[in-house]
Amino acid sequence: MTESAVPFRVRIPVRVTDLDAQLHVTGSAYQQFADHARFACVAAAGVSVPDLLAAGLGPVNLELNVRYHRELRADDTVEIDCRWTWSGGKTYRVEHTLTRDDGEVAATVSYVAGLLDLGERKLVADPARVWAEFAKDHALLGLA
Repeated sequence: MTESAVPFRVRIPVRVTDLDAQLHVTGSAYQQFADHARFACVAAAGVSVPDLLAAGLGPVNLELNVRYHRELRADDTVEIDCRWTWSGGKTYRVEHTLTRDDGEVAATVSYVAGLLDLGERKLVADPARVWAEFAKDHALLGLA
């Protein structure tokens, strides 16, 4: 099993659309923060999602787990990291830690994902190999 040695990180300000009536960040916004970080990581690794799709491949989420530790509120900025773990099977994990400016962990978000062959509608057998073919910076995806 291989994992990203140095996780990718991105900072996102909490927007008014992320808030509920009590000015807390909504649960769905935590998932959106993690999704944003993952797509930014893929782009930073040099993967073109349009090229991936043109090749008939698409990433899919199979499982999502969010653990809330400390609240995020209006005017916060959150740092989200992105760590990929490859097991050698059809699935892989992407883990995110969301950290507030004061250093407190606000949440962890983890995905079990796969790479779908869009024609066959089945998971590809070796997603790490396919991601490596499309990526320029393998280390960001834990493939180094």
